[in-house]
Amino acid sequence: MNKIVEARFLGPDVKLFRIDAQKIAEKRKAGQFVIVRVHNDGERIPLTIADSNTADGTITIIVQGIGKTTKHLNSLEAGDFIHDLVGPLGKASHIENFGTAVSIGGGVGTAIAFPTAKALKEAGNHVISIIGGRSKEYVILEDEMKAVVDEVYATTDDGSYGFHGFVTQKLQQLLDEGRKIDFVLAIGPIPMMAAVAKVTKPYGIQTVISLNPIMVDGTGMCGGCRAVVDEKTVFVCVDGPEFDAHKVDFDVLTKRNKMYLPQERDSLDKHVCHIDNMYDAKVKQNEKVA
Repeated sequence: MNKIVEARFLGPDVKLFRIDAQKIAEKRKAGQFVIVRVHNDGERIPLTIADSNTADGTITIIVQGIGKTTKHLNSLEAGDFIHDLVGPLGKASHIENFGTAVSIGGGVGTAIAFPTAKALKEAGNHVISIIGGRSKEYVILEDEMKAVVDEVYATTDDGSYGFHGFVTQKLQQLLDEGRKIDFVLAIGPIPMMAAVAKVTKPYGIQTVISLNPIMVDGTGMCGGCRAVVDEKTVFVCVDGPEFDAHKVDFDVLTKRNKMYLPQERDSLDKHVCHIDNMYDAKVKQNEKVA
């Protein structure tokens, strides 16, 4: 069992966990993930390693409570235990000095983009980070990004913070301004990643996306993460999770990602969750302290 060392909300239904996992912390690389099982009878879910600390032997994961298991996980606090944790899994991000690299994170995808953005900077790139959310409270890790990259632009769909618009519109604005961009990494909802690929393709910009959203088992055994890349079938969890965005068949990907929605909705409907109340209570507590 793995002990939760720190647990705190970053936004509605989005929670950061630091977990005791010495061996994983020592071996993990940017882009890799772990398989988490919250309790003995729980399902196994893949979650990207957002960061690690070899000094204290912890890894950081950031979880968005969408389904039954992620909402259950987000109800845990520091001092609680996760039943088991396996990793690091998946291929690490390909890192080199491209020149100017743009890291794009949509919502909780920012947590997945963070370690690769950091690694790109360490490799000598000029790194620009574009992070987006529906509104200000959904923009996460802005300060953490500012500490490891050269430029950070926050965007919100409703204009409540930063640039009013989508991350793709901010990317297009940079291109329209004549910024030379050599590499783009985009991680977030599938429609967002597809839109980024559409923006960068006419410019011939090397663009990589992470297909974490469609992973299920995380070991290649279930076949639930099959995708079509360059007209070939791949298993995202073992062949990726990162792929050339311009070679991904997004139509197939979208259909695959919706395969289990009825089962997921049924499971969630049967789950009694108090996670929303936990976040609201935390916000009110912070307001009193302020």
